[in-house]
Amino acid sequence: MPSTSPNESPSWFKSSHSGGNATECVEATHLSEGTAIRDSKATEGRSLLFQPHSWTSFVSALQEGRLR
Repeated sequence: MPSTSPNESPSWFKSSHSGGNATECVEATHLSEGTAIRDSKATEGRSLLFQPHSWTSFVSALQEGRLR
């Protein structure tokens, strides 16, 4: 998992677009160095860290329908 400062503990969340109990697959957390994502069914596994600009570009592309 990406590093956190001593006063920062990750607060993972799922998208409001995630389905019910069994269909969530990705969680995210905003950290000082960027946004991390992980598989919600394998929370002890690895996570990916996106730099702030990369995360903003990714979310914008999703919202604008540029990714399928």
